[in-house]
Order: sequence, then C-alpha cells, then structure tokens
Amino acid sequence: MKHKPLHNIYSKDILKKKLEAEDFQRTTISFYRYVILEDPNLLRNELYREWESLGVLGRIYIAREGINAQLSVPEFNFQKFRDSIDARKEFKNVPFKIAVEQKSYSFLKLDIRVRNKIVADGLADDTFDVTNVGTHLNAEEFNKKLESSETIVVDVRNHYESEIGHFEGALLPQADTFREELPLIVDLLQDKKDKEIVMYCTGGIRCEKASAYLKHHGFQNVYQLHGGIISYASEIKEKGLDSKFKGKNFVFDARLQETVGEEILSECHQCDQKSARHINCANPACHILFIQCESCAEKFDNCCSVECQKIAALPVEEQKKLRKGKAASNQHFSKSKIRPKVFELYKGK
Repeated sequence: MKHKPLHNIYSKDILKKKLEAEDFQRTTISFYRYVILEDPNLLRNELYREWESLGVLGRIYIAREGINAQLSVPEFNFQKFRDSIDARKEFKNVPFKIAVEQKSYSFLKLDIRVRNKIVADGLADDTFDVTNVGTHLNAEEFNKKLESSETIVVDVRNHYESEIGHFEGALLPQADTFREELPLIVDLLQDKKDKEIVMYCTGGIRCEKASAYLKHHGFQNVYQLHGGIISYASEIKEKGLDSKFKGKNFVFDARLQETVGEEILSECHQCDQKSARHINCANPACHILFIQCESCAEKFDNCCSVECQKIAALPVEEQKKLRKGKAASNQHFSKSKIRPKVFELYKGK
C-alpha cells in the first residue's frame, strides 16, 4: 500500500522568516540505527506528523535497513522528542549525538525521505554481514590507540570533510563519496592486515558499514570511534582529555562545520591563504561547495569563479533562462579532490 508523503508547503523565504522570529533556542542533534523497518513509507509519515507537531526541523533518511537523522529540536520540546523516539521499539534508547556548536539555523524545514539505504555505499549488503562491525572505542580508548605504533587510523569521510580537520597522523583517502572510499580503503590497507585499523567518521554511521566491509575482506583487528567526531568532541570536553583532533569538523547542515580544534589546516581554493570557510557558490546553477576566504568572497561575490560571478550578477529571470534545459551543476571542476588544481585555471580571471 502506498502512502502519500506529507511535506513542507512553505517557500524558503517564509521558512527563513519563521525561523528568525522564533524566541526560543534549538538543540542540534544526530542519531542513527541499523534496524529492519517493515514499512518505511508508513513510518515516514507517522514520524513527520509527530515531529512536525514538536517543531522539529532537519534532514532524515529512512530505509528498510534503518534510520539516519540530523535535526534540530526546540529546547522546550526536547524531552517530548526523546519520549517519542523511545516509544518506538525500533529506536528505543538510540544514542543522541549533541552538536558541539549550537546554531538555530541548522535546518529550515523538516525533510524526511525514504531511500534504498541510509548511507549510499554502492554495496550489495547480502555479500557480507553488516552486523559484524569493529570494536567500539570511547574517546579515551581512541586516544590510547592513536599513541601505538601498531595502529593505523583511517578517516572514513570524504576529501572535502577531512580537508578542514582530521585526527593527527590519520590516513586521508582522497575520495569524493563514501561509495568510492570503501574499495579505496581496502586497497590502501591491503598489506596492513596485521595492523590495528582504527576508523572514524562524523557521527559513527559510516564506520559501522566500513568496519564490517574491512572485516569481510580479512581484516581482523578493526576498531571504530563510537559516536564519531561529534561524540569525541563532547567527551574530551566533559572528561578534560587532550584532543587529538585538529581543525574543524564538517557537518551536513547549514552550519557546514563545528570548531573542535583552533587550527586552520586548509587553504582558500582561490588564493591559497589559510582558510576553513566552506561556502556554496552563489550561482544557483553551480552551487558547488568549496573553501573561500573572506577576501575572495568579497572579490568574487561568494562565487567560485569569474564565470559564475557574471552569471550570478544577472537578473534572476535571465539566470533562469540560461539554466533552462541544463543540468544544475558546475561542469568546470569536480566536487573536491581535483578542484584546487582546476581553480588555477579560473582564479583572477
């Protein structure tokens, strides 16, 4: 039986005004759980009704294999939201990862989508046991592992995430997507199966699948940072531990990043000055994510190139005419890994 999905009916401008008019604080959280869901479409609508009534905003993916959620909850309804989660046996006591930096503008609307998978990995799950995951480590245990010469620490995130922040000495695979990264990690570690492999990601969900994938390929000593960087940052602060993470933690909401370490590891893609300021190109037909310092933002009007700057300066109706019938994506450089090289062709023109 098909269920017509409930959805937001307001424009982006109206949503922004509603958010700006709020006189209360929000708490930004994330959580996930691998669990078999019998009817994701029905559940999707039930959750939409419950969470909309509580003022929840966010981006949530539901699949037969489970749930992956990033959202913000009004503080005065936080306990009610926790109760609504625990009332469902599939999600009862699921750990919440509380954002390091709380910003009310994390999300504009409630967006719950049914997908084939909660994280796109390109894998046929019946080829290996996705529940045979690595050993979970808390922040203190993780730090100790990093001090061992027998440990190889692997960043299971995309290139544009690790570019602005990562753990000391981590292997940083140059991949644009998680789908690309899994086989790349196995290839990079092929002669390291006798080592302890310690993995980390933003909130832990990608490590669940990646650690099972490595064990399927013969790696025995596989560990993962429980709750990812988000939980690590909270735990080191709570327990007064030394942080081994340097720079910013990339997050998938309007904030784009959280400050974990004060270091600036990355460079502006247009002038090579130190910067960790992620931005989407102001040309709607491009919208590419890249790193741009404040100076270049002013020079290029928040655009990735002079080409996009010229288009963004045109009247909106003329921009729409140019976009008509064309794919809404930038064709002159890729999402991340080759981007700095190609920027050489465009900056200053």
